[in-house]
Amino acid sequence: QVISVVLILLCFSIIFTKTERELQSKGKVCANVFCGAGRECAVNEKGEPSCLCIESCKPHKRSVCGSNGKTYRNHCELHRDACLSGLKIQVAHDGHCREKKTDQAAASPVVCYAADRNELRGRVIQWLQTEVVPDGWFAKGSNFSEILLKYFKSYDNGDSQLDSSELLKFIQHNESVGELQSYADQESNKLLRSLCIDALIELSDENADWKLNFDEFLNCLKPGFNPPEKKCALEDETFEDGAETQVECNRCVCACGNWVCTAMTCGGNDKQAAVGESADAEAEMTEEEWNLRVAELNKHQETVEKMKASTKEV
Repeated sequence: QVISVVLILLCFSIIFTKTERELQSKGKVCANVFCGAGRECAVNEKGEPSCLCIESCKPHKRSVCGSNGKTYRNHCELHRDACLSGLKIQVAHDGHCREKKTDQAAASPVVCYAADRNELRGRVIQWLQTEVVPDGWFAKGSNFSEILLKYFKSYDNGDSQLDSSELLKFIQHNESVGELQSYADQESNKLLRSLCIDALIELSDENADWKLNFDEFLNCLKPGFNPPEKKCALEDETFEDGAETQVECNRCVCACGNWVCTAMTCGGNDKQAAVGESADAEAEMTEEEWNLRVAELNKHQETVEKMKASTKEV
């Protein structure tokens, strides 16, 4: 047993001596070698210095945020990760990374653009045309107007006019016609369809009551009718369908000749970021105030259009 203990101590002594010599050798070889952050000098088999990624960092905690948005326990961990990944990661700031605020202005309102409206209209016309039966030598057929009159009477509630809900039921008569899939979620696509129903009514609603009598209904869906391209107006400029502008923290888009905006609540900080105001930004807008702002946009547009029309008449 005594011999065994002596042998064990001798082995430890040899290992310790070897390790001490390696450390001394490494200290001499790496004395004048600078490897940079996240790396350390090591001696290769040939006894030459080589810079490798740090195997492990000391466990002290002083959190830092990297330029990649990741929080690290300390500077060493950040530089070690940069070395191992081969990416350029710098210290953004001390402490944990702050959560990025979602950019409210990046959201766009759900709108029915002229292309969406025309697509829906084209599908309805195509469906109705398949029901037209030409006159035969032995029996009277049916024309486009008669087909429309049949549907008009079917969905009219008795006031000789179709409102948006009745027009929607008419279009839903053929399910494949009303399926507009411009958005990822189903709710937005349902809203899109409703908005396009309103856009169809607006096409031939001569008395602006948001209802269609039969003549207006017929004019709206005439195959030979080409819907006019309406533009949006703002500050004496006109904008094409699909144009965008920013109002406070909200985004507005031009759709079928009208400005349509999101209705986000704009906090002081959001307003400052959007329009460069001071920290004493004006109070949040109420929903009523916001609706008035959007109404002003469209009222301004109508004024400009009337001025243009009167100029043409002169």
